[in-house]
Amino acid sequence: MAKKEAKALTKTQLINHLAEKTELPKKKVTELMDALLEVAFREAKKDHGFTFPGLGKLVVTKRKARMGRNPQTNEPIKIPAKKALKFRLSKPAKDAILGVTSQANGKK
Repeated sequence: MAKKEAKALTKTQLINHLAEKTELPKKKVTELMDALLEVAFREAKKDHGFTFPGLGKLVVTKRKARMGRNPQTNEPIKIPAKKALKFRLSKPAKDAILGVTSQANGKK
């Protein structure tokens, strides 16, 4: 029998889980999540980004202009400079998710 692939939590499922876990009303949990996202987006636009303690950092990076190739015609094309959004996981998050310890990487 084929194994079913697990799906990511939806916003509603996450709100339900947090409301149950914290014994807060769903409306309050929704307001908290919306406020957290608002702060994260606003702060990420700034040069220092937004740090979510224990999880990681949301940052805007700048990509330089570069030359590329059109894959269909193989003609060189200029790719303009642009901003990109990245999320960098914290070490505790990586260790918790991947189960990697610092000794496994050869560090003491």
